[in-house]
Order: sequence, then structure tokens, then C-alpha cells
Amino acid sequence: MKIVKKIFSIFDYLLDGMAFLAGTILVFIMLSVCVDVIMRYFFSNPLIWVTEITEALLLYITFLGTAWLLRKEGHVKVDIIFNRLSLRTQACFGVIGSLIGIILSLSLIWYGFYVTWDYFQRGMYSPTAIEVPTAAVIIIIPIGSLMLLIQFLRRTWKYLEDIMEAMTS
Repeated sequence: MKIVKKIFSIFDYLLDGMAFLAGTILVFIMLSVCVDVIMRYFFSNPLIWVTEITEALLLYITFLGTAWLLRKEGHVKVDIIFNRLSLRTQACFGVIGSLIGIILSLSLIWYGFYVTWDYFQRGMYSPTAIEVPTAAVIIIIPIGSLMLLIQFLRRTWKYLEDIMEAMTS
């Protein structure tokens, strides 16, 4: 049991690092867009890379932060109804939601890896000014989805423990 806690501790540290990276990317996007606007309107010399990099980094923000947000139970839910349910019923709905999340995460991992590998093998690039390899942009989808899968599994386990505890009390 101690090894499991250590693994979860490492996983939580990884999620925190990914969330920090997502926040740092967000600050970078904000600053680069501001600089681009200033360069465009005051110097008539826009930065050609800002839009392309921003699009890719928005994808990274999403998949870097999703598992961390799930761990914090920060995803949207209808609290006004949910909080009126018994703890056992809330846990049952949590298990159902987590199982759906596991299925979706597995799909994103499978297809994300498949498409990323396909684009990597074919040497696909975005037809833009800086020609970023498409595989380098979308690799975050299977990586972030794997982290999300692990967090959904942890969440399911927690809800199952809550159900068992409610049944015994």
C-alpha cells in the first residue's frame, strides 16, 4: 500500500508540473499576442509565428491541464442538483461519469497515438510560415489523455470506496 501512495504522489507531482507548464504557456501566449498587436499596429511589422504557435499551444494547454483539473474536481457539474443527493448516490453518479471518462480517454489515447504515428511516418507538416511537424503538435493528445485516464481510474476507485463506506455505515 505504501508503494501505491508513493506512485500516486509522483503522479500528483507530475500533474502539478503539467498544470504549471500549462499556466506558463498561457502567460507566454498572452505576452506574445500583446507584442504581436503592438508590432502590427504601431510598427506595421507583425510577428508571423504568433498565430500558428498560439493555435498549437492552446491544444497543449487543454491536454496538459485536464487531468489536474479532474483531480481538483474542477470540471463543470450541476451542483444545485448534485448536492441534494445522498453521498452514496453522488458516488454512484461519480462512478458512472468516471467510467464514461475512461472510455473516452481510451479512445483519445488510441486514435491520438494512431494519428500522431501516421503523421510522423508520413512527415506531415502544417502548410504555414514556420512549417511545424503536425505530429509534434498533436502528440500531446495521447499523452494528456493517458494522464486523464489514470486520473479517471483513481477517481473511480475513490468513488467505489465511498460507496462501500456508505454501505457499511
